[in-house]
Amino acid sequence: MNKHVRRNIAVIAAAGVLLAGGAWLIAGADPQAGDKGVRLVRDDAKQRVDVFVDGQPFTSYIYPSTQKKPVLYPIRSAKGTLVTRGFPLEPRPGERVDHPHHIGLWFNYGDVNGTDFWNNSDAVKPEERPKFGTIVHKAVTAVRSGADKGELEVDMDWMLADGKGPVVLKEHTVFVFRGAAGWRSVDRITRLQALDARVALTDNKEGVLGLRVARQLEIPSKGSGVFTDASGKATKVPEMDNTGVNGDYLTSEGKTGDAAWGTRGRWCILSARIGDEPVTIAILDHPSNPGYPTYWHARGYGLFAANPLGQKALSNGKDELNLALEPGKSVTFRHRILILSEPAGAERAEAASKEFAAAYR
Repeated sequence: MNKHVRRNIAVIAAAGVLLAGGAWLIAGADPQAGDKGVRLVRDDAKQRVDVFVDGQPFTSYIYPSTQKKPVLYPIRSAKGTLVTRGFPLEPRPGERVDHPHHIGLWFNYGDVNGTDFWNNSDAVKPEERPKFGTIVHKAVTAVRSGADKGELEVDMDWMLADGKGPVVLKEHTVFVFRGAAGWRSVDRITRLQALDARVALTDNKEGVLGLRVARQLEIPSKGSGVFTDASGKATKVPEMDNTGVNGDYLTSEGKTGDAAWGTRGRWCILSARIGDEPVTIAILDHPSNPGYPTYWHARGYGLFAANPLGQKALSNGKDELNLALEPGKSVTFRHRILILSEPAGAERAEAASKEFAAAYR
């Protein structure tokens, strides 16, 4: 077993201890499970805010100190199906053991004044950690439940040198959670503000809004790989078992499958069946975002990411952005993640895209 796999297993063990205390909220029973509407339950001691739709668990904002960024994890469909990968926090049999920094839904970037915030995890060797940045949760500033939506506002600091260095960016994010029979959605509205120095977000492949999906949503592939077995142990297999793996991408520009990667589009959808349930996940870009329409860092192995800032890397040098913030200036990113318990194609995605564009002017 190589060093990378051993480090990943260590991450699993550490994360499992962290999550054990709050697992009952993720797994099920809530004392007010009959509630209607969207309800948020804040638990500062367990470093989490749990989100329920009509009394059923949807997702959680979690920010344990061992993580290198706050994330939404796990994420469920309206029928309760897990659409995010469990590894490394709660590995499930048959999952890939790779990229331990891919957890749930997150937002960060691979080059912020030369520091990599995207690839940081506890699997990074100690001597390499100063090269990586950490996003530190600072405060929950608002929690609002409601009949048709719930809102969570949080503040974070983007810190250099693996969380030991100075703050390079201040983040304020508003999450808007909605749902009803057959669908769920998350709006993530993120404002990044420079402090007293210029911040360069140099074009980089690794960014910015990332979602790591369940194995069934991957595109079937061949070859060997490292996967978890029934006990959660990392095991190398000579040839992949694609049973139940049936994902496919479609972008607003008609790109499908692996061809979606490195192309631009207003939206991208990922569709598959998970057991008996058809699942469609759409990520919608907003016309006000920098770099619109975004490039898609959408991989067949389960990384589904929108990256408007990596233009040079993703276009093979044809486009270039190199966004920079002068001291005190800010930039806002708006994205919607829509999860449908039904097959959906271009017509449904286009309608959702227009609705999202009109929601924030």
